[in-house]
Amino acid sequence: QVQLVESGGGSVQAGGSLRLSCAASGYTTSSYSMGWFRRTPGKEREGVAGFNSRGRTTYYADSVKGRFTISQDNAKNTLHLQMNSLKPEDTAIYYCAYSTWARSPQYVSDHWSDESIYNYWGQGTQVTVSS
Repeated sequence: QVQLVESGGGSVQAGGSLRLSCAASGYTTSSYSMGWFRRTPGKEREGVAGFNSRGRTTYYADSVKGRFTISQDNAKNTLHLQMNSLKPEDTAIYYCAYSTWARSPQYVSDHWSDESIYNYWGQGTQVTVSS
């Protein structure tokens, strides 16, 4: 079992910044993938950013490229999402996801935003951006 606890959500005005964190504990593995997803009412959950421990490769949705940065603190088993230049359309519940299944870098590159490759999820944290 892997436990994920997100923190850092909140309310901010457009143009502002927030930093989300996801602390992983339990049966974490040396080879893993992690991701940030978000869900807004009436929409499906969408991938925002991903991270593959093999090569420490990062991935981003087009909608957040240049504004969001995903990073991982290996010593603290924590995943971060730095969100800058926030827009009202970034308002959502943000979820952290973890995959203990070892995947090739190419597979993760092709599927990082696919929910099915992750087997553990956090409870979510609300981000609200006002105009």
